Formats: sequence, structure tokens, C-alpha cells
Amino acid sequence: MGRRLEAADIRLGVSLARAKDTRRVRALAAASEAGGWKWLLALSGGTLALGVLRRDPRLAEAGRHMLVSGMLAAVTKTTVKRVVHRTRPNVLMDEGLYEKGWFGPNVGPWQSFPSGHSALSVAVATAAGRAYPEIRGVATAAALGVVAVQVLRGAHFPVDVAAGALIGLSAEAVDHRIALGRDGVAGLAARGIPG
Repeated sequence: MGRRLEAADIRLGVSLARAKDTRRVRALAAASEAGGWKWLLALSGGTLALGVLRRDPRLAEAGRHMLVSGMLAAVTKTTVKRVVHRTRPNVLMDEGLYEKGWFGPNVGPWQSFPSGHSALSVAVATAAGRAYPEIRGVATAAALGVVAVQVLRGAHFPVDVAAGALIGLSAEAVDHRIALGRDGVAGLAARGIPG
């Protein structure tokens, strides 16, 4: 069963990445770099800083939540990438090489699983959408666009981006739960009730 699912994932990934070298897909790939850690860190940190400067607690908390969710997603995906190695679809397509296993080389072509762009984009978009429900649709669409392009450009197989998105959702949910607990204790303390 597992091998059949892996084979189907490989077939689908290669099929979806057939146009990876076209000008259109390369342009989409360049645009999808907005889902990379540098840009998302800048966006999250900038949102936090702007909220602090404006004395806007909602905006500052949104930035904090985006930043922490993104960092949790980054740490998780990096840890998994260090343990699981899987060659990327573009390596299979261009060089005919596909390998997977445990504790492989710590280099990009061997780190298809999970997708970091997917993990971080989904984490930050979910955090932003939770803070500002009016932008949830746009944030989600942007994150899903980044996720889809990772497959189209041959950087990841479908399972890789699904795992990355799950990491992003989980990271945001963990930080949200922690924030709820923190806010609940702070609210009790403000009313003079021991937490």
C-alpha cells in the first residue's frame, strides 16, 4: 500500500511539473519566493513592529502570532528535513535519480520532504487570517498559490507540500492555544483571580 501511494505521488508530481522549465512556470516560481522564510520573517516582524509603533495591540499581536507560528513551522520542517531525505522531482526529471531514506545528505536536492515554503506560508497566512478574518480568504489563496507552485516548478512532490501545509496549520494552532492560555491567565490575574 505505501509503495503504491509513493509511486502515485511520484507520477503525479512528475506529471504536474512537466512545464517546470517554461517561462510562465519560472515566473510563478520566482513569485512564490514570497513564501520563503526571509520574506515571511520580514512580513511578520514588520507587522509586529508596526503594531508596536502605532500602539495597535491587535496588529502587534497579529505580527507576534505570525512570527511565532512561522518560526515553529520552520523549526519543525527543518527537523524533519534533517531526518528524512527524499530527492526532489526536478532531480528525478533532470538526472533520473530518485532516492529516499533516513539521515541523508543535508543538501537542497535531497530535501524534498516536507516543503518549507508550504509550511511557512500556511502558518503565517493562517495566523494573519485568524487575527484579521476579513483577509483570511486572500491570505489563504496566497498561501495555496505558493503551495501549488512548489509542485509545478518541480521542487516538491504533492505529499511534500501536503505535509508542509499540515506542519504550518499545526504550528499556528499550537501558538494559538498557547496564546489563549496566556491570555486566559492574564485575564484571571487582571480580575484578581489566581491562575
